[in-house]
Amino acid sequence: MELRGIDHVQVAGPPGCEVAARAFYGQLLGLREIRKPPSLAARGGVWFALGRQELHVGVEADFRPALKAHPAFTCEDPDALAVALLSSGAPVSWDNAVPGVRRFYTADPFGNRLEIVGEALSSAF
Repeated sequence: MELRGIDHVQVAGPPGCEVAARAFYGQLLGLREIRKPPSLAARGGVWFALGRQELHVGVEADFRPALKAHPAFTCEDPDALAVALLSSGAPVSWDNAVPGVRRFYTADPFGNRLEIVGEALSSAF
């Protein structure tokens, strides 16, 4: 009964969030959109692939952003991503609380917290 990995992570967005989710996660972060199963498509939202895992943006009628809970993504060049995020208007807050790990926090267009961790250093956890 051992767990073997993470299949997907879901963040929430408000009704009508799909266009902004595609712009942020798809265009800015470069995730590949994947088709939702027809039985779930009517619920709204957008799914993305990231390697073998997926990120699902689900629609929540009484939406409130996750300000503490968050997914963390590894990134080959966090400095370049931070510049791109700042250029798009997204916040970037560097954090050096973990020695030897280059990382920062940002937020998606809905205010959900996201962590970006430098790939070469992520094994330091």
